[in-house]
Amino acid sequence: MEDPAPCTARAAFPWLVGASQLVGLAAVVLTGVWMGHFHGGFAWDGSGREFNLHPLCMVLGLVFLQGDAILVYRVFRNETKRNVKLLHGIIHLLALIVSIIGFVAVFDNHKAAKIPDMYSLHGWCGMATLVLFCVQWVMGLLFFLFPIASSWLRASYLPVHGFCGLLLLVLSIGSSLLGITEKLLFNIMSTYSLFTPEGVLANVLGVLLLCFGVLLAYLTTRQEYRRPPNPEEESLSVHFKTLTEGGSPGTP
Repeated sequence: MEDPAPCTARAAFPWLVGASQLVGLAAVVLTGVWMGHFHGGFAWDGSGREFNLHPLCMVLGLVFLQGDAILVYRVFRNETKRNVKLLHGIIHLLALIVSIIGFVAVFDNHKAAKIPDMYSLHGWCGMATLVLFCVQWVMGLLFFLFPIASSWLRASYLPVHGFCGLLLLVLSIGSSLLGITEKLLFNIMSTYSLFTPEGVLANVLGVLLLCFGVLLAYLTTRQEYRRPPNPEEESLSVHFKTLTEGGSPGTP
């Protein structure tokens, strides 16, 4: 008799994906409301309004878009692998562009206001995350989208690439939470403990980011939601087995 558990899990899949999108979009919107309502909106003039682009771009790029780029392999699990790879790479590229805009905005604001750069834990973690994200994107481009490496090398790197993708999402959310806390302490430290509206809104934003990360981690690690093997992936698995176990392609 067929185990009903996998069927139940698959039935929950669209609801979980929908929940992840609602939570992620809510986080982006809430970031915009926070910077727009409490800090004067957005501009590109070196002022504090230019700084406001930084948290918005980071949440949109390094969290929401990066999460969606990872999720495409689950949502489009029956589509052509090449097309899914292309979509995965394009969304990651958009995330990278948006994130770079956010980084330029904060450095430009700091330069205009004569504020030191890269002295806080948030700055260190954020910069490390962006650099690693760039490396991950380039490696994915060279290994999978326009592969220049041999099949066995691609097979050996594939699990590393997947692990690093989830790790980068965790680092992005962690850096965002550090940034939220830093922003609150700089601006409302004396009233933060009084449950001021800005503090409560920022705390809710942090909870939404955590929930988005949990949903993405669940959706990408459940076996029932993984992309079914295709000839390309079977070939990679065979090459990887041959490499690690010293067997032949026909070895069971």
